[in-house]
Amino acid sequence: MPKKKEEDKKERTEAKEKILQSIKSADFRNNRTFGQKAADGLTKWAGSWAFILTLFAFIIIWMGINGYLLIQYHLGKPFDPYPFILLNLVLSCLAAVQAPIILMSQNRTSQRDRLKAEFDYRINKRAEEEIREIKNLLIKRNKKK
Repeated sequence: MPKKKEEDKKERTEAKEKILQSIKSADFRNNRTFGQKAADGLTKWAGSWAFILTLFAFIIIWMGINGYLLIQYHLGKPFDPYPFILLNLVLSCLAAVQAPIILMSQNRTSQRDRLKAEFDYRINKRAEEEIREIKNLLIKRNKKK
């Protein structure tokens, strides 16, 4: 019986070590390339209220300046006339560049979540086995009484 306990203890220790090694090897914070760091940074900035408010302020200022120039120089041509074609071009280019970078960052996030789910599964599986062992020991103990 003591031999079996030692083997069980050794198995548990090995399982814990495997889990810890896989967590350490999958550390997403330290093992990132420049592109991954840039994608994460851009996603963090582009998804913030500061970015949204700055973009709105930029658009309002652009439209205000061009509206003022349109009124001031009624006969002349303003910098970017009413439909604001240049502004539309700038915003379209911004969206075209931002979208793939945000998708790259989301892919990294999903990879990180997948690994976390796998680690949780391993830990839960081991906990289930330990609970089953405890249950069996309690049943054996109750049978002896």
